[in-house]
Amino acid sequence: EVQLVESGGGLVQAGGSLRLSCAASGFSFDDYGIAWFRQAPGKEREGISAIASTDDSTYYADSVKGRFTISRDNAKNMAYLQMDSLNPEDTADYICAAARALKSSELLKLWAAANYFGVDYWGKGIPVTVSS
Repeated sequence: EVQLVESGGGLVQAGGSLRLSCAASGFSFDDYGIAWFRQAPGKEREGISAIASTDDSTYYADSVKGRFTISRDNAKNMAYLQMDSLNPEDTADYICAAARALKSSELLKLWAAANYFGVDYWGKGIPVTVSS
């Protein structure tokens, strides 16, 4: 069974940090780029970060650039999102996703500009709440 399981969410004070983990199974993890999305109540799903499969190039939305860091460990079939300097606007459900199309820097940039096409697998999401 294909699974993407997020962990590491919870409640944190403004200015604090959390590290989200995404555990993947049931597919060839090394062949897929990994993306993190978030969705707050009443708002559309937002792609905030991604890391490519072939060259490990990264993408960050302007809303998180400089504060969040995406990484992956192919030996463990894991991806991570380190979130620093959190503020209440970061409160949302955070969702891990996998996309075979995310193979390189060039394709990653195209993906972000084209409304995140080709997402193959989705996690269920995990809540992050940042208190003021």
